[in-house]
Amino acid sequence: MLSTGRAVTSPARAAQHRFMGAPRTVVFLAGDHGKRAAASVAARAAGSSHPAVCLEAAAPWSMDCVAAPATVSHEESVRQVVLKQAALAASTTPRKARLAGRDAGVLDAAFARCGAVCKEYAKTFYLATQLMTPERRRAIWAIYVWCRRTDELVDGPNAAHTSALALDRWESRLDGVFAGRPYDMLDAALADAVAAFPAVDERPFRDMVQGMRMDLAKSRYATFDELYLYCYRVAGTVGLMTVPVMGVSPGSQADVETVYAGALALGVANQLTNILRDVGEDARRGRIYLPQNELATAGISEADIFAGRVTDEWRSFMKGQIARARAYFQQAEQGAAELNQESRWPVWASLLLYRQILDEIEANGYDNFSKRAYVPKAKKLAALPKAYLRSLMPPPSQTRR
Repeated sequence: MLSTGRAVTSPARAAQHRFMGAPRTVVFLAGDHGKRAAASVAARAAGSSHPAVCLEAAAPWSMDCVAAPATVSHEESVRQVVLKQAALAASTTPRKARLAGRDAGVLDAAFARCGAVCKEYAKTFYLATQLMTPERRRAIWAIYVWCRRTDELVDGPNAAHTSALALDRWESRLDGVFAGRPYDMLDAALADAVAAFPAVDERPFRDMVQGMRMDLAKSRYATFDELYLYCYRVAGTVGLMTVPVMGVSPGSQADVETVYAGALALGVANQLTNILRDVGEDARRGRIYLPQNELATAGISEADIFAGRVTDEWRSFMKGQIARARAYFQQAEQGAAELNQESRWPVWASLLLYRQILDEIEANGYDNFSKRAYVPKAKKLAALPKAYLRSLMPPPSQTRR
């Protein structure tokens, strides 16, 4: 059953309205609240010679939309990735039984090491994974460790020695992971995880490596659309990797792409928050991860950023950037609420904790040049029971039925 068409606008476009003038609108048709068949999702993802993609979706997972012109934005292209990942989740077949010659002892040691790394570098997230089943928990740890190892190639202690060739070699190891031929112990943990959860697809992993390539070659972003692609690759991909492991609540009546796109929105929101928190640190490395056209419209130059000038123009600009990030967090809530109950706590914990960083930027008077916004330990601890209570609430789609 179709509802009345409505014109909607994405957080990116809504923010652009404040900087660049009124955006265009496009009509979306809202479908029913039941899960769609895998064939329907796959058809939408596959598209045609003129694929139906959403030009300005209020939520990246918003319903069916009218056909778009041949030229599409990065935001629209990423939406197509989300639809294809959702289609895989709806129609996957087992990849393989498990690793050939699987050594339970070696794998137990590999997963234990993954858990130790997660505990050391993401303590609150690690704690929140304890409610998950052992198999889901171990798989999430393995994905976390792979993502951390990938990030450290360009942002770790040896980043200065990382080349495009090194990233080529790292990406080629994914062939072995997904074929059940891991290179080392930590790859073995990931290989076992993706075998256990066949809806985990290679695409987000490879896209994350592409994000690392962007860090090697790019230090400016002309528009938010360019920055959005970067945020998707380095952070939004994590959500697409983990949703098949976390699973959707049996009582959820939401479309599967709602959950995937909510996970994408959380990754984008987290990365935007990282960018806003680290403006001064990035500037000292000669990097500006802010849309150049929006800076120009606000009357802010690169010299202002490198000098760390907290002006009225800067405060006004930051208010708009923070509003955009909060809009993505709001979208993320819709997907998080539809996950399996046992998987919701770590997601809600991440969402609530990261969103508080934006509050701290505001509390610092928008001085993210000389002051680092961080959430005090007491606030972090207070967020955990709040996240847990949110995780106990039934999926909104279930309560609407």
